[in-house]
Amino acid sequence: AGTARFLARHSTWGFVATRAARGKIQGMPYGNCLLLSDGPVNNSTGIPFFYVTPKDNTVIDLLKNPMASLTLPEADGNFCRKNVIDPEDPRCARLTLMGQMVTVPPEEVEFAKQAMFSRHPVVRKWPRSYEWFFMKMNIEHIWIQSW
Repeated sequence: AGTARFLARHSTWGFVATRAARGKIQGMPYGNCLLLSDGPVNNSTGIPFFYVTPKDNTVIDLLKNPMASLTLPEADGNFCRKNVIDPEDPRCARLTLMGQMVTVPPEEVEFAKQAMFSRHPVVRKWPRSYEWFFMKMNIEHIWIQSW
């Protein structure tokens, strides 16, 4: 549990897998890396928040089918880097969270802003024309590889 919380707290990005909802790849697996935050620096919650645009294929998929998985690799962690271990080596932990990706309700938007902007200040400057909004994952299953 400690390793899972560590990865959720310290991961700044993750790999989100969905089921494609468009064109010739409809129904096929699809994945993309997204920035995330599980809360402001001083208030880690374990719940991943995302700042997304409906122009992103991943978000198009999620708006049609909210089920997704999110993999957080220890690639950015000190253990693998310090020991010169490839991030795909089984000794580098990986956390996969599965559940529904939902739009953050109005009463949580301020918290989502603090969560995302405190960890990724540059996103405040992203073009407003992209219609950014916040999503979060309601976690239903957890899988961790920590050898």
